[in-house]
Amino acid sequence: MVDGAKCSSMDGLMASTPWFRFIVVLGIGLLIGLERERSKGSGAGRRAAGIRTFALVALLGALAGHLGGGLLALVMLGVVVLAGLSYWRDRGDDPGLTTEVGLLVTPLLGALAMSDTGLAAALGMAVAVLFAAKAPLHGFATRILTATEVTDGLIFAAATLIVWPQLPDRYIGPFAALNLHSLWFLVILMMAIGACGHVATRAMGTRFGLPVTGLASGFVSSTAAIGAMAALAKQTPASMNAAVAGAVFSTVATFIQLSVLLAALSRATLLLLAPALAAGAVVAALYALAFALRGGAKATAAEPGRAFNLGAALGLAALIAVMLLGSAALRAWAGEAGVMVGALVAGFADAHSPAISIASLVAGAKMAPSEAVLPILMAVTSNTVSKLAMARGMGGQGFLLRIIPGVVAPVAAAWVTALVLG
Repeated sequence: MVDGAKCSSMDGLMASTPWFRFIVVLGIGLLIGLERERSKGSGAGRRAAGIRTFALVALLGALAGHLGGGLLALVMLGVVVLAGLSYWRDRGDDPGLTTEVGLLVTPLLGALAMSDTGLAAALGMAVAVLFAAKAPLHGFATRILTATEVTDGLIFAAATLIVWPQLPDRYIGPFAALNLHSLWFLVILMMAIGACGHVATRAMGTRFGLPVTGLASGFVSSTAAIGAMAALAKQTPASMNAAVAGAVFSTVATFIQLSVLLAALSRATLLLLAPALAAGAVVAALYALAFALRGGAKATAAEPGRAFNLGAALGLAALIAVMLLGSAALRAWAGEAGVMVGALVAGFADAHSPAISIASLVAGAKMAPSEAVLPILMAVTSNTVSKLAMARGMGGQGFLLRIIPGVVAPVAAAWVTALVLG
């Protein structure tokens, strides 16, 4: 114990000495400069700054930070002039500013190391990684990402960082049923889930075909996913097995998404429903997997589209708001029976909105978690009827007969599990 304490004390003393800090600064400069040395080229057109330049600039910043007295400002002014001259000299060969910006960052890192060595070392490593990752980052931005996906990313950032913090986090409106902050969070959550499905589909390509596409699109709308798979199966009968697998996998997504939404809104409700939702997801996944393993025609990959459907997310939020108002009104006028009827009717359009509205009531202490189980399962059940109607209308009798067990059995498993454990 004593020896360990002595070693710890010595390590701390060494880390606090100026010599140790200058060694770290030198390491930062050499690390960044090493990457620049390898990429600055050769011959008459090579760039001016390399491993020695970055090491010296880092030490210069550290000395200025150590001595104080405004020397760091003078050093930065000198580095700015040198970086400007370097850019002017090399602008015909490479119009980029990466090396010049690196020259400005390096002395600041050197000065930072005099007060926070660990942070400076971490930031220096990050700068070196950014320099070294030029090719993959440029390839990702120009060849992998589409213009639509960039736009969607900006929309998601604006919705998350600008709009959401401005909304009031309190219950307002008739029956005090609406919380705009929570409603917009659900919009963000729906966009994030849709984007994750989009990324998974693009990353896996055609290798897993329609099953993966069905699972990913099921996070946006399982009913719409079943309709799309049904239409494809009708148009291309050879893809029937893969289309059925994709359709049923979208039901798996429904159970997963319900779990995520309940976890975000009311963990108490999720704890009661988790076994039922897990049972439904497992039964659906096994049925879908059985059809996926049967093989069939390979699915053709679609062109990259939107990362998420903003209109669908906003529409769902609006529907949830209406459901919250309706559930609150029915509860006020008809008690618990009104909530049951409201959930059953709303489920024909979407299983998530009544589940979210009921979970919101639980979160707002307007309903007990045990009272939320049956209405949510009723919404899932009525939504199953809509899925089957979509399958029959878009895919015909053959597709309907194949999908019935994969849609009905999971819901039955959820009911049985809930009743047995309840």
